This record gives sequence, C-alpha cells and structure tokens, in this order.
Amino acid sequence: MRNQIMRLQASVPVLRAPVPKQQDAKSPEMTTYESDLLNVLTQRGYVHQVTDPAGLDALAVRQTVPGYIGFDATAPSLHVGSLVQIMMLRRLQQTGHKPIVVMGGGTTKIGDPSGKDESRRMLTPEVIDDNIAGIRTVFERLLTFGDGPTDAVMVNNDEWLANLGYIELLRDVGPHFTINRMLTFDSVKLRLEREQPLTFLEFNYMILQAYDFMELARRYGCRLQMGGSDQWGNIVNGMELARRKDGSELFGLTTPLLTTADGAKMGKTAAGAVWLNEAQLPSYDFWQYWRNTDDRDVGRFLRLFTDLPLDEIARLEALEGSEINAAKVVLADEVTKLVRGEDAAASARATAEQTFAGGGKGEDLPTLVVPAEGIRVGAALTELGFTKSNGEAKRKVAEGAVKLEDTPVSDPGYLIELASGSEARLSLGKKRHAILKGA
Repeated sequence: MRNQIMRLQASVPVLRAPVPKQQDAKSPEMTTYESDLLNVLTQRGYVHQVTDPAGLDALAVRQTVPGYIGFDATAPSLHVGSLVQIMMLRRLQQTGHKPIVVMGGGTTKIGDPSGKDESRRMLTPEVIDDNIAGIRTVFERLLTFGDGPTDAVMVNNDEWLANLGYIELLRDVGPHFTINRMLTFDSVKLRLEREQPLTFLEFNYMILQAYDFMELARRYGCRLQMGGSDQWGNIVNGMELARRKDGSELFGLTTPLLTTADGAKMGKTAAGAVWLNEAQLPSYDFWQYWRNTDDRDVGRFLRLFTDLPLDEIARLEALEGSEINAAKVVLADEVTKLVRGEDAAASARATAEQTFAGGGKGEDLPTLVVPAEGIRVGAALTELGFTKSNGEAKRKVAEGAVKLEDTPVSDPGYLIELASGSEARLSLGKKRHAILKGA
C-alpha cells in the first residue's frame, strides 16, 4: 500500500461548467468564477466555505491544482456519508486537476474527535491495513490513477506520521498551536459541553491533520484541502502551519453538512449504515436506498452524486406527483453504476422490477435460510436486519406491516416452516423484502 500508485484503465469523464446565465449576487451558491473547478463545485452544491475564493479561482485557471481529502480506515468500507467527499475528488479530476486520496493509516490510530461523543476504539495496524485495502476498491471505480499530471494518487499518512519523533513534533510543530484556540473548535467544545471524556490522544488529532497538509504540500505540491464543514478548523490549522513553517500559500474548501430533507444524517437508516462496498451491503439494498430518496432530495442528490448534465437534472427534479419516481430510478441507477458498476445497477433494477411490479422473487434480494425446525417471524425480521429487536418486530406485526407471500401476518410468534429447497418472500412495508429458503 505504501508508496504505491494505483492505475486504472477507465478514464473519468471531463466536466466543463456551462456558460453561466445572469445570477443573483446575493446567493453564495450562485457565485460564478473563471475556473471550471469552482464553477462546477458551486453549481452542483458542494461548496460551504472557501478560505480565499478569488485566490483559489485564479490558481485553478493558471495551473493544475493538486488537492486532497483524508479518510480514516475505521472499517473495511466507507459509507454513503463519505460519498460526497469522494465525488469532490472526482470533480477535481474532471475539471483538470489532481486528486490526492490520503488514507489515514496513521491518524486512524488516534481517532478524529469531530462529530463524536466518545473515544474511538483502538485498531491494530493489521486491521487498519485490511480496512484500507477494502476502501481502495471504491476509489478505483470513481477516479483514474496513474503517473499523469491529473492522475489520482493514493497515499498513507502513516508513511510520515509513524516516523515523527515526539520531541521533534513538540519543538517544530507545537509552538504554532495554542490551547486557547484548540478549545474553541466545535469537535472539542461538543465533548466538553456534554462532559464526555476527550483524551489527550484525540486532542492531538488536529495537530497531525495540520501536519498532513504541510507534508502533502512538500511532497506532492498539494495546494488544496477539502472536507466536510466540521473539518474547517483542522483545514485552517494546516494552512497556517504550512505558511509559518514554509511560507506556502494553501487553500481550504468545505462542503455543507449533508442531511436528508427530514433532517436525518446522510448514510444512516433504521437498518444501519449504507456501506459503499458490496461485501458490507448487497447492491440491491444500495440501489433501493437511492430509489427511496425523499422527493425533496432528488435534484440535490442528482447534482452531488451523478455525472448527469445540469439541464437534464433540472428536467428530472421538475417532475411532479408519481412521475418523480422515474427520477428516483435514474438516481438509483446512476449512483449504483458509479459505485458498484453497470452490472450491479442493472441487476438491482431488474430485481426491483420483479419484486414491485411483477410480485416475483428477485435474485438480489437478501436471503435467510430457515432451519428445519422453523423460525418465528419476529426473529426472522430481526435476523435480516429489518428490525433492530424482537420488540420492534412485534410492533411492526401489530401495525400490519409484515407480510409472508403477500399475506399479512398478525401473530409475532408465527412459526415459519419451509420444506427443503422451497422459498417464500417476507416483506416489511412496501420497500423491504427478503427471500426465505428452506434448509
């Protein structure tokens, strides 16, 4: 993984910002720029804050801008909440610039306190390396890696952080950070206000992230760090450190906090996280997540998570009533193609059509093997992940939301028994379906 540049044959399509029309100067997201980079990012809704918009715009017109986003390897897959950041790197490459994917092999050993109420559990180096290998597969689909000036590179910050001496870090970097300022960061204030422990280990995370930015500027000529809005303070820290130590002029850009129209955090559902990797979440469930998008989110998600032209997105989001469902299918297809591939998207859509339109049992539906002695319907719902507990399963049955082969189940203790090799469809509501198979 270390010092390794990955190559991918498929190229990322180039995006060019359309010629802008007269726009409202009072609306920040409608600001126009000279560079394709900032025009595309603003028009598609990625921009929340930029440290120096005019300076970054001029730089992006003048030269190829290497930019990075960091991803800690706390699991073998990222989830949908990270997809907006990955798509930002894709936009960077599509507009003629160089993405740097930084895997946090070093910072994962500490843990980012941003948005967390408690300390992250410690992972061994072996687990972190395995997680990085799993995460890498998504980037291979969405970015073009290689040796070219705009080809992406993936690096591991353990390469430089693991070699830092503690005294060296204190002497060279410590003087540029004040406790006063660090205590003002939201990631720190949140934990202190809630009287949740914030370890000294985690408190150092922001220093190491700042060091990353400076080191990337030295090694790769990196000029831009992007991230979520909760990373603003960390990004500015890195800019200041590089300016004071090396006289470098760096830039930062953050995305808005991404939530669904009903206020839920992106990437979380009642059944758990929406993972990007097939090994953690079947493609049908991934496709269905996007198909179930709230009507109010369709246009925004099409701009953020697909490569469709903006005029086509405007047409789709203008659909009303039941017609908006066609736009949701397009959204599900396009996102699944990007993240999982053409075959996965086609298979997931075919399964949905069989399940919802034809009443069939699509091949991609989740399955559960029913033992010879049978299984209670409540236990089956919980084991499939449709409900979090048997208590919730009982409530769903009482609400009339559970069906076996389209027949409502009224008894949460109902024993499902299937002959060996036979199948039955278990449904929760209109959108959650699974195949039960006799052992």
